[in-house]
This record gives sequence, C-alpha cells and structure tokens, in this order.
Amino acid sequence: MSAIPADSAAATATITEEVVEAPLPPLTRRVKQRLTSRGATAAAIIIATLWTIPTFGLLVSSFRPKDSIQDSGWWTFLGDFQFTLENYADVLASGRSSSPNLGQYFINSLAIVIPATIFPLVIASMAAYIFAWGRFRGKDTLFIFVFALQIVPLQMALIPLLSLFINLKIGEFQLLPSGSYAQLWIAHTIFALPLAIFLLHNFISEIPNEVIEAARVDGAGHATIFWRIILPLSVPAIASFGIFQFLWVWNDLLVALVFSGGTADVAPITQRLAELTGTRGNEWHRLTAGAFISMIIPLAVFFGLQRYFVRGLLAGGLKG
Repeated sequence: MSAIPADSAAATATITEEVVEAPLPPLTRRVKQRLTSRGATAAAIIIATLWTIPTFGLLVSSFRPKDSIQDSGWWTFLGDFQFTLENYADVLASGRSSSPNLGQYFINSLAIVIPATIFPLVIASMAAYIFAWGRFRGKDTLFIFVFALQIVPLQMALIPLLSLFINLKIGEFQLLPSGSYAQLWIAHTIFALPLAIFLLHNFISEIPNEVIEAARVDGAGHATIFWRIILPLSVPAIASFGIFQFLWVWNDLLVALVFSGGTADVAPITQRLAELTGTRGNEWHRLTAGAFISMIIPLAVFFGLQRYFVRGLLAGGLKG
C-alpha cells in the first residue's frame, strides 16, 4: 500500500471535505424543495398512515386472546378491550415441543443476515471502484455482463448452485456441508452482487475526478485511494444498499429453505413463522406475536440508518 505524506494527506482530506460540503447542484436543490413542500409532506403523512395501520393492527392482535381474535377484528378492541401476554410467552418459551423456541431461530437469522450483508458490501464496493476508476482491457464488457446478471431469475440458479455446493469436495471431505451457514452466506452474496456493484458503481463514478487525481499526485495507490477517499465518501450509498440487503435476507424464506436443509439448527425466523400458523392455519394468534417480534431488528436497522438511506437515494442519481 502506498503511503501518503502527512502534509499531502491533509491536503487530500481537505479536498474530500470540500466535496462532501459542496453546495447542492440546482437540480438537487429543486428536488429537495419539492420533497419538503407542504403537498409532499401531506402525501407522506397519508402514505405513512396507510402503511402504519396494518402494523398497528398486528400489534393489537398480538396482545389479544385467541378467542377474541377469532370472534372479532382488531379494530373492536376499544369497545371490548382484552389484554394478554400469553401469545408472546407461548412463542418465546416453547412453541411446538418438537422445535426450538423462537429465540433460537432469531439467533439463526442474525447469524445469517449479518455476514450475508457484510460480504456483498465489501466485495461490491471494491468491484465498483475498479469498474469506475480502474483501467484494464474489457472493463466495459465485463461491467455490462455483471449488470445483465440482474435479469436472471433467482429461482433458476437455486438448484444448480445447490448441486455445486454438494459436489464441491476434496476427496471425501465436503467443503460446504448441507445445512450450514456457509451455503447461505455464499448464496445470498452471489445473488446480491450484481445489483450491489451496479448501484455502488453509479455512486462512486460520480466522485469528482479532481479528488482522485490529487491523491494520485500525492503518491497514493489504488488501495490507499479506496480506503481513505472512496469508502468515506460512499457511506450513504453503502448504507442504503446495506439496508435493502439486510431486509431482503431477514425476510427471505425461499433461499433459506433450499440451502439450510430445513434443519432447526440453521433455519431462520421466517421458517418458524411459517410453522406457527399450525397445520390448518388456525393458530395465527401466535403468528401475530411472532411476526411482531421478528420486526424489531429490521425496524432498528432502518431507523438507525435512515439518514444515510435518504442521502444515498439523492446522491449520485441527480446531476445538474
């Protein structure tokens, strides 16, 4: 890795700060004014209310007894208020006797989603930088190929990828055994990379050329430019895609069923939620409690990174 002298590094950091704090382009200012107008605010409040009502109904139902849920809708709780914690106790403590409680599946989901979000972000950010600022033969053709992979249906790749994992052996030793976290991490990473590279490339390629050239004049190599300049400036875009990837993996059931083998040791919380309804679908009073518990982590991630999410949506996509 090339080192940057102290005075040169300070100059590069100053340029980077100027880029971050530079005035917004005219088109960006116009879009921001429209999004903060009274009409846009009223529309946002209406949409948020419509999206919140089902969530509020789920919350109310999760605290209602089984008989009340089956006899009346959640909106009648004001006239016939009944409160119980039995749904949550049933879901968290025991569930079915043949399966672990919801807490084990909750931990499984965290063990799946955290690496499956970090791995594609790391690989995609490096690939996006090379596609945006690297110089090598066939770069445009390769980028078009990566972009085209987005149109390949995920379902078409499930069985071939699973077969590859099963047949990946050294002698009799299977490198990726069935029912392991490794299969899920690699599968989610592969499925996320085309979109991640495309989105991050669009953002990174909009970084002013003067910043990159100043770092190169100071003696910085690709590694130094990537870690000291590209990553700090790309935090909004990385956080934005990180939110999407986290939510997608957390809510995924299809990929988890295929690559986890359906075993309770690896299965995510979405599989347990599908089982909570019972064989005839008559136990959905437990499903309301389980579904609300499963929403805690995604909501925390979204609200914790929402400021980066908004900046990532506006930055890089507006010019003028």
